[in-house]
Formats: sequence, structure tokens, C-alpha cells
Amino acid sequence: MLFVVFTIVALALIFDFTNGFHDAANAIATSVSTRALTPRRALLMAAVMNILGAMLGTSVAHTIGSGIVSIDGGSGMPGLVVVLSGLIGAITWNLITWWFGLPSSSSHALIGGLAGAGLAAGIHVHWVTIIDKVVIPMILSPLGGFIIAYIAMVLVLRACANLPYQRTMRHFRLLQTVSAAAMALGHGLQDAQKTMGVIVIALAAGGLHDTSYAIPLWVKLAAAGAISLGTYTGGTRIMKTLGSKVIELDPAHGFVAETVSAGLLYIAAFGFGAPVSTTHTITAAIMGVGATKRLSAVRWGVAGDIITAWVLTLPAAGAVAALMTWLFSAILL
Repeated sequence: MLFVVFTIVALALIFDFTNGFHDAANAIATSVSTRALTPRRALLMAAVMNILGAMLGTSVAHTIGSGIVSIDGGSGMPGLVVVLSGLIGAITWNLITWWFGLPSSSSHALIGGLAGAGLAAGIHVHWVTIIDKVVIPMILSPLGGFIIAYIAMVLVLRACANLPYQRTMRHFRLLQTVSAAAMALGHGLQDAQKTMGVIVIALAAGGLHDTSYAIPLWVKLAAAGAISLGTYTGGTRIMKTLGSKVIELDPAHGFVAETVSAGLLYIAAFGFGAPVSTTHTITAAIMGVGATKRLSAVRWGVAGDIITAWVLTLPAAGAVAALMTWLFSAILL
């Protein structure tokens, strides 16, 4: 059992790493596409801010650790099988969508994996929590990101209508450094905490941690380090999709999209402990600011491919996790 716990911790950190390079584009794609930052500087800044964000709170980690499936200190090997299978389902979907350059949600892949594994194992799945803190935010966060970004962009355009274009864009390039940092901080706040939650589940199932206690410092540091290393490794495939394939952005549009997205991430984490998708939020915000130019400026075909990946994430990761649960159950139980 101890070996399985260590394996899960290692896999959780691998997932965290793939989360970092998969979602690196969330924080920096717009800044790189508008040349506010070079790719390498943007990745380094995002990695540092991911570490800081990961250390800011634990509410999202507790939602993942206790709100998705019922696994506690008495579950033993069956609980470990669920966590192991859920991680494999999430990592598999992350790699598939990364390969095709689709900015899907690592968060929803993890949640779908845990839920699918829990169903296959006959462990209670907290559907009320999933609907309340996953499905509803999954709908509201991109919808809110699109609408708020659209309105904010309209206000910015009106405020800057009579200002010199080139000078104004130079100012927005500087502001984008701040907004990209805020976005990266929100990414660490949201996504690194999800890995903390998974590690805590595994430790609890193996009898190595009481979930009523605080998350160990080494878990926080390990999760923060893994996601930051993954972020620094980069995600150029997805960065290209968000930075130019959805809409051609200038610094003003990029700044508004990042600022709106970061604000929604903070509200979800600090206000509700909800594990929202950074991917969904920033993508919708980019579409929102792009739509202020004209609706045809948004490449809706690419947007449709992205939304299809969003819809498939929960069931696809869950299906892979369910298959792995049946396989591991036959081997280990």
C-alpha cells in the first residue's frame, strides 16, 4: 500500500507538471502574441507567480480533497485505486488535448477522472458538490468571462478613442506585464491546489494523513514546484491557439482579457472555493474582447473546436479512469 501511495504522489506531481505546460498559455499567450513579453521571459514570470499563487490558500484543495469522492483513512487500497485511476484519466486527456493544441481544462479532467473512477469502484461520488462547484461554475465562468470582457473592452475603447494609438498601445504593453502576472498568480492559486487535494486524498487513504489537519507544507511546496516547472517548460502549441488562432489581439485587448480572467479566478477561489477552469475563463474573455471588433473577427470554427474539447473533458477523462479502475481492481484487489 505504501508503494501505491508513493506512486500516486509521483503521478500527481506529473499531472501537476503537465498542467503547468498545458496551461502555461492561459497566463501568457496574449502577452506573447502582442509582444508585451518575450516567450521565455513570460514563461519565467508565470512560473514564479504560479509558486506564489499556490501558497495563497487551500480552499480549492479542500474541495478536491473531500468534495468529489468519499475517500478517507478507512478506504485503503480501494480508495488508492480510485485516485490512481483518476490521475491517469486526467493525464491522458491532458496529453491528447495538448497534442492537438486545444486549451481544455486540466481541472475538469482531474475532476472527471476522480468521478469516473469513483463510479467504477462503487465509491460514493458527491454529485451535489460537483454540480454546485464544478458544473455550474463551468458554465458561468466562461459566460461571465465573455460578457464582462466584452463590456470592459467597450468601455476601454471609448475611454481611449481620442488618444494617440501607438503611444496608448505602448502603455497597454506595460500594463500587460501586470495583468499576465495576475493571471499566472490566479493559475497557481487554482490549479496547484487541485494537485494538493489529490495528494491529501492518497495520504488519507493510505493512513498517512488526517484530513482534519492542515495540508502539510511539503505537499504545498511540491505541488507549487511541479506546476511552476511545467509552466517554465512551456506550452507553445496551445499558446499559438489562444494567442492568434482565436482572434488577433492588440495590447489593449490582451490586457482586458487577462485582467477580467484573473479577477474571476480570485473570486472563485477566495469567495467560493470553486475549482474553476483557468482555460475556460481566459478563452472566453479573449472571445469577448475580440467580439468588440466585430463578431466575424473571432474565428468561430476554432472556438467551436475548443468548446467541443470542453464538453468532452469530464466524460472522456472519466471513461479512461473507469477503465483503469477496473484494470487495477483486478490486479491489486
